Amino acid sequence: MRVFTYLAKALHSHSSYSKLLVLCSVSTGGLLVYAESNVESGKQIVEKNQSEPEKKKRIVVLGTGWGGTSFLKDLDISSYDVQVVSPRNYFAFTPLLPSVTCGTVEARSIVEPVRNIIKKRSGEIHFWEAECLKIDPENHKVFCRSGINDNLAGHNDFSLQYDYLVIAVGAQVNTFNTPGVMEHCHFLKEVEDAQRIRRTVIDCFEKAVIPGLSEEERRTNLHFVIVGGGPTGVEFAAELHDYVHEDLARIYPLVKDFVKITLIQSGDHILNTFDERISSFAEQKFQRDGIEVLTGCRVNSVSDHFINMKVKSVGQHVEVPYGMVVWSTGVGTRPFVKDFMEQVGQGKRRILATDEWLRVKGCSNMYALGDCASVDQRKVMEDISAIFKAADKDDSGTLSIEEFRDVLDDIIISYPQVDLYLKNKKLLAATDLLRDSEGNEREEVDIEGFKLALSHVDSQMKSLPATAQVAAQQGTYLARCFNRWDQCKTNPEGPRRFKSSGRHEFLPFGYRHLGQFAPLGGDQAAAELPGDWVSMVHSTQWLWYSVYASKQVSWRTRYLVVGDWVRRYIFGRDSSRV
Repeated sequence: MRVFTYLAKALHSHSSYSKLLVLCSVSTGGLLVYAESNVESGKQIVEKNQSEPEKKKRIVVLGTGWGGTSFLKDLDISSYDVQVVSPRNYFAFTPLLPSVTCGTVEARSIVEPVRNIIKKRSGEIHFWEAECLKIDPENHKVFCRSGINDNLAGHNDFSLQYDYLVIAVGAQVNTFNTPGVMEHCHFLKEVEDAQRIRRTVIDCFEKAVIPGLSEEERRTNLHFVIVGGGPTGVEFAAELHDYVHEDLARIYPLVKDFVKITLIQSGDHILNTFDERISSFAEQKFQRDGIEVLTGCRVNSVSDHFINMKVKSVGQHVEVPYGMVVWSTGVGTRPFVKDFMEQVGQGKRRILATDEWLRVKGCSNMYALGDCASVDQRKVMEDISAIFKAADKDDSGTLSIEEFRDVLDDIIISYPQVDLYLKNKKLLAATDLLRDSEGNEREEVDIEGFKLALSHVDSQMKSLPATAQVAAQQGTYLARCFNRWDQCKTNPEGPRRFKSSGRHEFLPFGYRHLGQFAPLGGDQAAAELPGDWVSMVHSTQWLWYSVYASKQVSWRTRYLVVGDWVRRYIFGRDSSRV
């Protein structure tokens, strides 16, 4: 008993003996209740002293296209609770969709499951396969609905709270409210669209070879019409031409002479966003290949058998029979984004507007990327007085060359149209803007002279194109901003604020154009690259192959795409209707 009495006293005087006491009591079978009671009290003390971990800010990302996927790949997810909502559980390499329509590349070769992408990150990203129905900016909530089979157990509707919302849902096809387009035309925005076109092409040939059809009926069934002379429409026309002449002509020899491909463009030229040399070259090549290009024609309506269009040059309405129509004329805003725009005071706009930091105008915690939004670049002339006041440090009412140089870098960063204007005018230095009308240097200018010097700068403002390249760069930029959030809040890296004091936390988004390709069929492509370099030789096609292979999102899709190209060269394209 003396031993136990000693141990009890030791417990009160030396808490470090508690572990020894537990061991002794367990081995001897005595004082078990006493020992456990003291251990529990120790646990309570430890729990009280432990501070709860800080709750992570939640980022909800809508969409898994180029913008959303690029953002997720570069975001430091250890700092945020990231949740992704998209009706498709895969990322699609959309520039190769025209190749999918004809079997040059298989659909599964250009898609990568979203869960494969997010599982490679060092952290946890939650993904929900659902469609966003509504955004509630006041309560920081999005309402979603799963499109999975209703027969499965559980409900389909749910909502998510967010601290930051990234809208990267892309856009839908723009029909311009043309009657009959939605009912009778094919589109080329999604993987499912490309698969549907591929089946319809085969259906047109199979129907054309049925016995008993007249020659006129065969010609109608094999008349393929593409509305829209942009990059997607031109590339599909080229792919279809190669498919017909390299593969289908051998399989359907009786009707190969009835095939006709027509490209309808409302403008004066196809590929009008490219260099005019490429546009002219594409028109000449299509003429040699037998692809009919109708420029200056506007489609008024589409019925189940005819396209009604107006030829602008003569004002004449023409009906064109067809077997299949592909509509590729631009993009429009999705309905729930349009509803959101009404809520934030942008109801009169055609597309969601963001500032230079991709922040939705009117919302401090919401961002938009890619085709669903447009960067609303500020005009120099709207801020000209604030710029002059910030540069005029001595409040003399005039601006010296040195004072202008001090703010020049901030002006170029905040207003990229200034840099474009300098390059187009071939001015060696920005200070050349301050020269007088005769080209002489001036030591200083007043506010009116400053306005006159920059009066034509805003004419260089251009909207960013709705391309994968833009969306991907925006996603990377926004991820970098989130990764450097705390650092840039204390040490801003952006340009100075001309209308207030201090600097912006981040540099504004700057698009860097890396060039664009226009595959024209027959293993020939045109390329427009930085530096005003244009290539239209046969080797450009191999450059196109190498760039598109390198831009694949994973080694799996890279291997599959290259394998499809090799298979096509060896065995041709598959004409099975599956």
